[in-house]
This record gives sequence, structure tokens and C-alpha cells, in this order.
Amino acid sequence: MAEAKLRIDFTDKRVLVTGGTRGIGRATVEGFLAAGARVAVNGSTTETADRAVAELDAGDNAFAVPGDIGTVAGCRATVGAAIERLGGLDVLVNNAGAAEGRALADCDEAQWDRIVDTNLKGTFFCIQAAAPALRQARGCIVNIGSILGVRGSGHYSSIYCASKGGVVNLTRDLAIELGPEIRVNCLCPGAIDTDMLKGVGAYYGDGDIEAGYEILAEEAPLRRIGRPADMASAILYLASDMASFVTGAIHVADGGVTGKV
Repeated sequence: MAEAKLRIDFTDKRVLVTGGTRGIGRATVEGFLAAGARVAVNGSTTETADRAVAELDAGDNAFAVPGDIGTVAGCRATVGAAIERLGGLDVLVNNAGAAEGRALADCDEAQWDRIVDTNLKGTFFCIQAAAPALRQARGCIVNIGSILGVRGSGHYSSIYCASKGGVVNLTRDLAIELGPEIRVNCLCPGAIDTDMLKGVGAYYGDGDIEAGYEILAEEAPLRRIGRPADMASAILYLASDMASFVTGAIHVADGGVTGKV
């Protein structure tokens, strides 16, 4: 008897990706669409969300659900619009994020609120809003953390590290609370070629992003910066039936950087 071939198939699955207009989120939206899903694409503004959907050119399989994930009202409105349009929800990807580099002495309450509200509060309240629909569908959640949620940086990232550390442990706890109906996992990317990393590359490279990337790549055993598509592949795996026995997992995808710690 021939073995069944494992493949990732999201035909007719209903997916919401927050922060889905660019970077890892955009690559994730594209990955789900290619696998047959219908995808609600969240962006912080109507303009960015509509532009991304137009560029995707996926017909009725992709539509915009703009909203500020840094507010409870924005989370509830975004999730509610996605569920209404999709007729339910099978997968929630909490990807929307914020980051600002600043030394401890220079941090203020406004910066704390901007970062923590989007990265941690937004993740929590999107899950809260989506949980009833996901429970009905026996669906799953993939939270986007960071390797800076499992280790420190020392480069003016204390608030970001705190927020992503919160996402990591929130994942573990909600996997227990929401099981067995809902699986909850967390992907922790390393250095990925996104708009956010370009600023880091410029910092390390004294204004030369590519030079900075070369320095960052030297930290990784794979000797390269990650691509958004690399992260999308990991997210699709965690959301798929191939990971049906995986929940509460913190999946690190960093080219091997944390393997050296």
C-alpha cells in the first residue's frame, strides 16, 4: 500500500492575517492563497489594506479588513469583519507588530504603549474575539513572536523584547486553556528581510543596509538573512493538518542563531 503524500492544502479554509499588507504578513497571505484558502487581509489603514488586496489580484478569495490592532475596538472590529465576510474562521495569524529602538533611559510611556499595545494587547484581544468562531471550526492560531522573545538583544530593544516575551508565554497558556478545540502556536523569526530589519541593517552597516545584513548573517550558521517566504512556510505548516499534534509550541526560525546560545 503506497504511503499518502503529505501536503499543505487549505482549500476552502477561512484565514485572517493581521498586518498582512507587507513583509512576513504579506508573504503569509500569498502562501495561504496559493494553498487554496480565502483570506482576510488586515492593514492599519483602509488605504494600505485595499492596495495590498488589489496587488494580490485574487478575486473574491482575498479582501481587506482594515483596523488598528493596537486598540481593543480595532481588534474586535477587524476580527468581526473577517468572520462575517468569511462565514466563520479556521485560522488566525497574529502578525501585526511594532518596534522602535531606544535606550532604556530614553524610553517613555508613549513608546511603551505603542509597542506593547500592538504586539501583546492586540494579539490577546484578537484571540479573544476570534475564539468562539475558531472553537466552532476546531481551528488554530499562529502568533508571531521573535527570537527577542526568548533571548535578549542589548541593542535598545527592551520594550520590544518584553512584548514578544509576553506573546511567547501567552501562547503557552492559551494552548492549555483553549485546547482541545483550538491549537495555539508561536513562530519566533530571527533576522528577516523586512522594512523593520532594514533599519537594523542600516544601524549595523553605518547606513549601508546590505553591509549591515552581512554582519547580521555572520551570526547565523546558515549565513544568510531570512526571507518573508521562509516564515510564511513555517506559519502554513503550524496552521496545517501536518501539525495536528502540535500546540503550545514555540517554533524558532532564525537560521540557527539561538542554537549557539
